[in-house]
Formats: sequence, structure tokens, C-alpha cells
Amino acid sequence: MARDTGAQCKQCRREGQKLFLKGERCLTDKCGVERRSYPPGEHGRGRQKQSEYRVQLREKQKAKRYYGVLENQFRIYYDKASRQGGITGENLLRMLECRFDNVLVRLGFAASRRQARQLILHGHWTVNGRRVNIPSYQLRDNDVIAIHPGSTATQVIRDATELTGQVPAWLQADHDSLTAKVLRKPERREIAAPVQEQLIVELYSK
Repeated sequence: MARDTGAQCKQCRREGQKLFLKGERCLTDKCGVERRSYPPGEHGRGRQKQSEYRVQLREKQKAKRYYGVLENQFRIYYDKASRQGGITGENLLRMLECRFDNVLVRLGFAASRRQARQLILHGHWTVNGRRVNIPSYQLRDNDVIAIHPGSTATQVIRDATELTGQVPAWLQADHDSLTAKVLRKPERREIAAPVQEQLIVELYSK
């Protein structure tokens, strides 16, 4: 599985805001954005020339980093979204939200998407009674998520649930039994990603 192994705090600093890539650490004073609120690199504090293309590109990069998706896979998501009916940008965010690793974070079963991917790859979760070890697996309406009976990561998952605020309305979670259900696809107003999807559509439409 291809993945980004770069420094995560630098990614947040590059985008100028918290993307919550490191779970609990992002809530403390150790957060890279809190300590150094300027882009990384030799010219991080220099003046940066703004342009329409730059703004659109930064929005795409932010979305990729937020969801932990690489360039080729992100482009595939966009192509699928553009072929669907409705608004392309909303279709794109909806597919990214329904990724298995992202849903585990939304449910509070993982502190970060990187931790969620590791738990999935190691076979700690099932969907509709079958073990699924693909982080990009697209969850559908009425899918039931549960911890695998033989999982040894129960305590790690319970620790993650303590950091959880509110579970989105399109999901249903039982933190005691570590089970959940996808009630429906999320609406745009229910997607908390700090992304302006229209800028991404404009970038790919050029």
C-alpha cells in the first residue's frame, strides 16, 4: 500500500492550519502549528506571491493530506465524482468521507487516520461480519462495523474513544461494544473537512 511517510506536523504548517493528523498531540501545546505558525523550509517566513492557481493547488493539497490520499488515488476519486450525478465537489468529499479509515476516525474508534489505517491493515475490524483490511474500502448504507473477535487492540481503540466529541448524524456508534452502523451517506453540511471543494473542481477543470 502506497502511503505518505513525510513529517505530519510539517504538512499542517504548510497548509497554515491544523489538519489533526497526529490525533491527541494536535490538541496539546506540542502541536507544530501552535509552536511555529509559519510554513516549513528556508523561505517559510518570506512573502509568498498569491495567485488563483496557487490558492486552488493549496486547497487540493490540503484535502489530500487531510484524508491521507496520494495524488493518483485522489485523481481517481475526482474522475469518479465527475461522472456521478449532482455536484462534483460534494460527490468527491462524500467518497472521501466514506473511506473505511476516515469513518473509524469519525466514529472515535481511532485517534487519527494513520492509526485507523494500521488497525484496518492488521485485520482488527469487520464489515458485515467479514474482515476487511483495505483502508480505502467504500462503506455503504446500513454497513455494520465491529471489532474482530480476536483483536488485541481493544484497549488502544477504547483510549481513542475517550478523545471523541460528537459522532456525525449519518453514523451510529456504540462505544461500549465497539460496534457501529452507517445509516446513510453524509450531506455536505455534515462533513467537517476544512476544504473548499469548489476550488479543487476549478483546478481540475482547467
